Amino acid sequence: MNKKRMLTVASLGLAQLMISQVANAQTQDSLQLKDVVISATKNDQKQSQTGKVVTIISREVLERSNGKSLPDLLSEQAGIVISGGNSNQGKDKSIFTRGALGGYTLVLIDGIVQNDPASISGTFDLRLFSIDQIDHIEILKGGQSTIYGSDAVAGVINIVTKKGGPKGNTIYGVASAGSFETYKGTIGLNGGVEGFSYNINYTHLKTDGISEAAVPPGSAAIFDKDGFKTDGLNANFGIKLDKHFSVNPFIRYFYGDYKIDQDGFTDGLPSNNSILKQFSAGFNAEYKFNTGKITLNYSHQSNSNDVKSSYAGFPSNFLNFGKLNVVDLFYNQKLGNKLDLLVGIDDRKMKLITDTNNPTTNIFAAYGSLFLHDLSIFNLEVGGRYNKHDQYGENYTYSITPSVNIIKEVKLFGTVSTAFKIPTLNMLFGQYGANLDLKPEKSQNYEAGVNLNIAEEAFTLRITGFKRDLTDAIVYTTGYFNQGDQKYKGFEVEPATKFSVFNVNGYYAFVEGNTGITNYLIRRPKHTFGINAGAQATSNLYASVNFRYFGKRFDTNFISYLNEEMPSYYLLNAYVEYALAKKRVKVFFDAKNILNKKYSEIIGYNTPGFNFNTGVSFNIR
Repeated sequence: MNKKRMLTVASLGLAQLMISQVANAQTQDSLQLKDVVISATKNDQKQSQTGKVVTIISREVLERSNGKSLPDLLSEQAGIVISGGNSNQGKDKSIFTRGALGGYTLVLIDGIVQNDPASISGTFDLRLFSIDQIDHIEILKGGQSTIYGSDAVAGVINIVTKKGGPKGNTIYGVASAGSFETYKGTIGLNGGVEGFSYNINYTHLKTDGISEAAVPPGSAAIFDKDGFKTDGLNANFGIKLDKHFSVNPFIRYFYGDYKIDQDGFTDGLPSNNSILKQFSAGFNAEYKFNTGKITLNYSHQSNSNDVKSSYAGFPSNFLNFGKLNVVDLFYNQKLGNKLDLLVGIDDRKMKLITDTNNPTTNIFAAYGSLFLHDLSIFNLEVGGRYNKHDQYGENYTYSITPSVNIIKEVKLFGTVSTAFKIPTLNMLFGQYGANLDLKPEKSQNYEAGVNLNIAEEAFTLRITGFKRDLTDAIVYTTGYFNQGDQKYKGFEVEPATKFSVFNVNGYYAFVEGNTGITNYLIRRPKHTFGINAGAQATSNLYASVNFRYFGKRFDTNFISYLNEEMPSYYLLNAYVEYALAKKRVKVFFDAKNILNKKYSEIIGYNTPGFNFNTGVSFNIR
């Protein structure tokens, strides 16, 4: 057999092998992306039935993220930048979705609104939740206030926790160690018997970290490290009273002790620290019948941040303490095979506890949506929301989301919506610049795009353009006022492919904005790019590499009070795991900033060089 013929036979054999691998992969992955049910829409829709821009971070991805934190994982998604995400682990984190500030992305846990009434922006602190307690994550981009009310201006992130498994018991956990004397341990137990299921897990994390503050240029000073230790408990239960009625109570507790610096380029006193505490308890109850269901969500949340800091070298202490009670009651009804109805009421009471007074505020809402789906090639969602706030009065939102499946492989989609964010308790009643006449911040949102799905998701591509105009933005001058207008626009390109043993997905995101004061966005780059390539090399060995690029952006130097342009930077990370004992045990190694790049994320603050985390995860029945 000559070389040419051998090459032809080998090529045909390789092609046949790759085709069979793809076919096997598609057979094993019977639940395609388009078939994933999205609970965050409150209508349990399949992704193929909605025109919303949805990203699912699956259980499989989370199981391969043992060396990461929640901010790490979210910052790998298109259009999401975590301010402080690449700084010291203990530094506070803010979510910037599609260029919006941190207060404009709403975080949910199991569909229930999370909020911190004691903070200035009212946002949920991403440091409060361990990745080991999460089953999967749903991200809905764009204005979602019609369903979820205040804060859902740029998007919603729904964290779905691990739940009880089938009959029997499962013990699972993670033990790891890494750079900066970092140690982490998680232990969990889940399972169930007839009519009852449970999941209980506990996570402890400790690290010496690095100094949050960077040493000023030219200085020979040595700043101390800013480490932390945290403990988190998550427990939820499923009680099925009969074939129609179920109640699912939950309880969560978090404690974090963080060493902090005074400011950028300033170390502060050795005693500086921040004690974060959160307690949350409540339940989800469902009553199902033939063509619909009634759902009641209740949650009580208590958040505190006891800060011992310093100013000009002198001690400065303050305590933020707030409470939130959420009641969300909604009803789903199928009106035939093609039309679904959602109606609901939502009540949130927020309380700020200080040394001098304990102000409260309340917002009540009624909302509804109609979901027309699988009507030939057409899907449509329309909805509206009425809000009644006990300080500023009333406001309304709406959402219209059509989508058209031109052919099986091509879907066009778009949304026109309004969204809003209420003034926080600190803005209304706080010690500095409070203003009881504040109105809600309002946005008009537009987005449109196309989704391609080729060869049963062997290759997918989503391209989305968006525009958001924000009015009555609350700004701080001599106090808080509705003075700002902000305009944002951009687009996202998200390709993904599966072939043989390889899985590759990437994104490019562009955003620009005008805040009314500047023609650029602070800490938010115009250009971000990322790619993740993974390979299931053998049935037990998996490896991946992740590359992310962050373009130039502006930041404020609080020494000169001037805005400075920051250079772009990129990070290369890698992950490898090997499964043992019939895949009940996995050994993993996670490496970040492999190239040891020196860069600055926020002026005056440090970022780590090369660092790693290695350990073992287990799941034993």
